Amino acid sequence: MKKIYYLSTCNTCTRIISELDLPNDFQLQDIKTEVITEDQIEEMRSLTDSYESLFSKRARLYKALDLKNKALSDNDYKNYILEHYTFLKRPVVLFNNQIFIGNSKKTVEAAKQAIHE
Repeated sequence: MKKIYYLSTCNTCTRIISELDLPNDFQLQDIKTEVITEDQIEEMRSLTDSYESLFSKRARLYKALDLKNKALSDNDYKNYILEHYTFLKRPVVLFNNQIFIGNSKKTVEAAKQAIHE
């Protein structure tokens, strides 16, 4: 699979996508206009250790709902991501059974290296 889940209104996402210099066979999914399905989140989860690793604790809604003071289960993280796109840590790059989550420099470099090996 060669896919990126991102937010088109996010400057960081668009910068990273252009930095990755993607081949034409990559599929891009803007999670604001094309909602993440349960199958898609489960596919992402199968490539990482938990739903929490896919969850953005930087989201404004995370603070607004005071989620940091709640004991969330892995299933809670999954449901929040399915409920609102802002809870997905972005971008998520799927490439040949590997997953790269988020926008840290280290993660972006690892994705770039994997894509262009």
